[in-house]
Amino acid sequence: MSDEIESLMKANLHEVFGERDPLLRAAAVERTYTEDVVFADPEEVVVGREALNAKAQRLLDEAPGFAFTEGGPIFVNHDLGFLAWHFGPEGQAPAARGMDICLVENGLIAKVYTIITP
Repeated sequence: MSDEIESLMKANLHEVFGERDPLLRAAAVERTYTEDVVFADPEEVVVGREALNAKAQRLLDEAPGFAFTEGGPIFVNHDLGFLAWHFGPEGQAPAARGMDICLVENGLIAKVYTIITP
């Protein structure tokens, strides 16, 4: 299960929140999350694949030229995954740092908690 969760964590960061092509991102959303996925960050809570996809689009629209990079290894504990990340202009110091904690159910991410770090 550890490899499965690691793959889902990478897909969450790179194929969904880091993907600027709407068609590629929509396909990744379908294969990564449960239909009723809950995404919570300090700004809001959204429920469902469509709402999560819209959240990712808004984030990318607000930060043209920014990219996500992994901020360390992925940690797994049973059905939980943890991944620190950086977000900023490619090749420059990150403008934001944070972490995602995901709960996996039946091979898909059911809950995503995003924490922004100083």
